[in-house]
Order: sequence, then C-alpha cells, then structure tokens
Amino acid sequence: MTILGETVDFVVADKPAGQYVHASPGHERGTLAQELAAAYPEMARVGSAERPGVVHRLDAETSGVIVFARNQRAYLSLRRAFESHERVRKTYLAILQGSLPRREGTLVAAIGRKPWDPKRMAIDGTDAKRSVTHWRTLAKRNGLSLVEFTIETGRTHQIRVVAAHLGAPVAGDALYGRPGRRTRQMLHAVTLEFPDPATGKMVAFSAPPPPDFTHYAR
Repeated sequence: MTILGETVDFVVADKPAGQYVHASPGHERGTLAQELAAAYPEMARVGSAERPGVVHRLDAETSGVIVFARNQRAYLSLRRAFESHERVRKTYLAILQGSLPRREGTLVAAIGRKPWDPKRMAIDGTDAKRSVTHWRTLAKRNGLSLVEFTIETGRTHQIRVVAAHLGAPVAGDALYGRPGRRTRQMLHAVTLEFPDPATGKMVAFSAPPPPDFTHYAR
C-alpha cells in the first residue's frame, strides 16, 4: 500500500491487487482499512467499526486509487458525493480478452443482480440501477486490448459486467471472463477525482499501473 496524498479530512492510497478493502467473512485480517486505521487511529471512529473510514470500495483483485475519510464530517461529505455521482470521476485501465465493438463508445445500461446467481451482476438484472460507462481503446496486442474506462456511476462490478456484455471480458476475471491464462483480474483504478470536503474544490489523484499490466501481454 502506498499513500498518494492526505489532508486532515482524508487519505488517498494506492491499493495493491489482492488486498481486501474491509473485513468480510473469510477475510477478517490484513485489510486496507485496518492497515490505514493503524496508521491513522482517528479513522477507527469514522463510519462503522467494520468499515472504518470506508467511502467506496474496489474489488479485492482490482488495484489502484481509493480514498478513506479521517473524520465523520469528511466521511458524510464524501459519501454524499460518491452516492450522488455528480462530482466524482473514476478512470480505470483494463486489459481485455478480445476487442470492444468500437474504439470509443458509451454504454448506458441498468445493472442488477443475476437472478440465479447472486454473486454475479448483469445488464437488466434484479433491482437494476442505471449505469454510465465510457471507454477508449488505447492499444491492441496478441488478442488483448488495453482500454481506458471512465464511469459516471459506481455499480457493483460495473466495468467487468460491461466489458463481458460487449464481448471482451476483463482478462483474468474468474467470474465474468473466459477460460485461459489465469492471473488476477487486470483492472486498475488509475485516477480518482472528487470534491475536497473542506473546500468543495475538485482534487485528483493518480496511481501508475502496476508491473503486471506491462508484463501480462508479453
């Protein structure tokens, strides 16, 4: 875990792939929230005891930028921003199996739970909610595509569901992907922009893609 920035209100970290954001059944220790709460003891009183300081989440196998609140005022402000989706911008890099239908595009779709498999999400699933996903293909090589995704919403597994729906699932994705070479799912949160709780001004933090992105397609 690398600290990308901090104020009295929040701390931004670069989460490594494989680390859980907060405790869950079977993963009670070694979470990013616990690691940060040890470094910033005031976080233990922010939000809930199970998810101290947690404003939003990344899948365990997804790496990259994530923000935690250091006090309750900042927590409530950041939660409102993330839940409204109005002033939060999230950009990801993904390595996909295959190619998307167009080099650039946008998909507006409702995402919900898959009725017969509650672990999976799907377009037009149960209790589906609106999602907006923009993409731009940056490179292609050896049957893989490097794609930049910008999402206006934060639905569960949003990029993974959209990529699979468009016929090019995230490489290494055991839930939505194709059989083949198995690493972690190749998804990285590269940039996060959000309003500073103290000033309301937009702030942005970025994390370079980890080495496995460089090496995967070789």
